[in-house]
Parts: sequence; structure tokens; C-alpha cells
Amino acid sequence: MTSAPDLLALVGNTPVTRITAPLPHPHPGFWAKLEGLGAGGMKARAAVSMLLGARARNELRPGAPVVESTSGTLGIGLAFAGQALGHPVVLVVDAELEPSMRALLTAYGVRLETVERPHPVGGWQQARLDRLRQLMDRLPGAYWPDQYRNPDNRAGYASLALELVEQLGRADVLVCSVGTGGHSAGVITELRRHWPGIRLVGVDTVGSTIFGQPARPRLMRGLGSSIHPRNVAYDEFDEVHWVGPAEAADACRRLARHAFVTGGWSTGAVALVAAWAARVEAGARVATVFPDGPHRYLDSIFNDDYRRSRGLTGHPATRPLEITDPGAVEVTGWARCRRVVDPLRAVGVPA
Repeated sequence: MTSAPDLLALVGNTPVTRITAPLPHPHPGFWAKLEGLGAGGMKARAAVSMLLGARARNELRPGAPVVESTSGTLGIGLAFAGQALGHPVVLVVDAELEPSMRALLTAYGVRLETVERPHPVGGWQQARLDRLRQLMDRLPGAYWPDQYRNPDNRAGYASLALELVEQLGRADVLVCSVGTGGHSAGVITELRRHWPGIRLVGVDTVGSTIFGQPARPRLMRGLGSSIHPRNVAYDEFDEVHWVGPAEAADACRRLARHAFVTGGWSTGAVALVAAWAARVEAGARVATVFPDGPHRYLDSIFNDDYRRSRGLTGHPATRPLEITDPGAVEVTGWARCRRVVDPLRAVGVPA
């Protein structure tokens, strides 16, 4: 497979914009970095970083295949990195991946392996990982980036942080969605070198086990997890919010109507929490990252029939439920906890 290294110049340098759209209440505004406008999306940063790191360590040989599990967003980033660096990409996806995303990945030259049933405990995520391990046995020389544990995932987001420093000059609060944990860890590590006092607010989805809630079937993709990613920098978070699909979808629609820039589940979730933070923390300069744009979600978030069929058209919560401990109650909608713990460390499982 031939490489196209000139593509690497297209990674990053995404704009920021001030968001004042009511979400759902008026607020003083926050700054959003529009990663969906970058080539390959936000996760192109991580994908390029992981492949370059593996090549430097001779773990990834020239032209060798790259195999990874994804719910879609990292897949676009890996498709980009694979073309740029000359590696065929094999992605393990699941039956719930949107047809539009499936078609786009195929158009980019990616080979898709689809799992049809979720794992009884670990859900789609564990089912994909099980298939991935089977593929690795059949593809000699293939490289698995392992986005959930790979420190190069985190390292890929240092550039995003440096761009924020240059673009904003100062921020007091950073709101980040959390999935693999890579972008929140990578961005906050670099930002605190420049702004030591900045607070980090994590945004997860209901049904995700990352911050100690029980794993349940999840409608929202792109954030959350059914397993415990080791890239999550638990000690860096000042608080965590869980957001439900009704709240996230409502925020996405409000962004589209009042700010034009919008996106998917992760974008809606962080926008909701960033607006809340700007409203309750008087004078704070709040920043967040919009990981993607709206195009993947035209048949879901932005489709009225879909929203009605999934019960997402009611009146979502307008403020978070406050809980004192992440294991105290199972949340079903927007909730907030100021105690952040690594659930595995809490039960004595080594990192």
C-alpha cells in the first residue's frame, strides 16, 4: 500500500468558536474547539500518534496491517493515518454501526469485520475485542494499537492543548467527554503546564462503567465504555457528569438551531455541561472540545422519527442530579458527582 505523507499536514489547527446558544437556559457562553472540522476528525491526532510511535519502536513494520476495535470515530482517524503512512486498516465493528459510517469507512479503503451479538457481560465492546484477538492470530505482522491502554493515544492530544493555549490565552475549566480516556488525559496534562489551576470536568454517558456506574446497554456512541480503559487519568478530574441520550440529543438540536456548529452524542453532552459550568461558575472562562460534526447522526439525533422511536422527544433534565458517590445510585439521566475514583483501584485491581 502506498503512503501519502502530505496528508499529515492536515491534522489539527482546528478553529475555536464562542457558543452562547441556550442549552437549554441562557448562559454567559463558552469556547468550543471544533475538531469535526479537521481532516480525519479529532481521533486522527491519536491515530497518527499511535502508528508513528509503533513504527519508531519497530512494532509496526512498513506496509503491515493495522487492526483495531471501534464504534466508528477512531475508525475514521485510523483510515486517515493508514492512508498517510501506507498501512491497510482492518476495523472490528458491530452490528449497530450506522450504515452511513459503514459506507464511509469502506470508501476510505478500510476492511470491516462485524460482530453480530454483544458479549453477555462486556457488551459490544468486549465482543469486538474478542473478534480482534482472533484476527490478530490470523494476520501475522499485524499491529493492534490498543487505544484503551496505549500511551501514544494520550500523547496525540498534546497538539490540541497547545492550540488551545494559543487560541484562548486562558481557561479556568475544561469540559471533556470520556471514552478511551486519551483526549482528556492528553489535553489536561499539557494544559496544566501552562494553566496550573484549570479544573477538569469529565462527561460520561449513562450506562457506562468508566467512573463506577454499572455497565448497561448504551444508546450513545463515541463516549462511555463497557470496560475500564486504562488511559483514563482519574486523578486529574475534579468532577464527573453522566448525561443521558435525551439531554445530549436536545443539546445537539439546540446547537444546530442557534449556533450552527453542532455534532453527535459527545458534542451534545459536553455542550450541555459546558453551558451549565459557564452559568454556575460566575466569571469562569470555560472551554470544551466538540469531537465531531453532525453528518454521522443525520439518521439518529437529527431524525425526528428516530427520536420518537427511542423516547428522546420529551423534556430532558435542565440541571444535574447531585450524587455524593459514583456507586451510591444508578443514574438514568444527567447527574453530577464531585468524587471521582478509579473503580478498579477501589476494589484493589492493579492498573
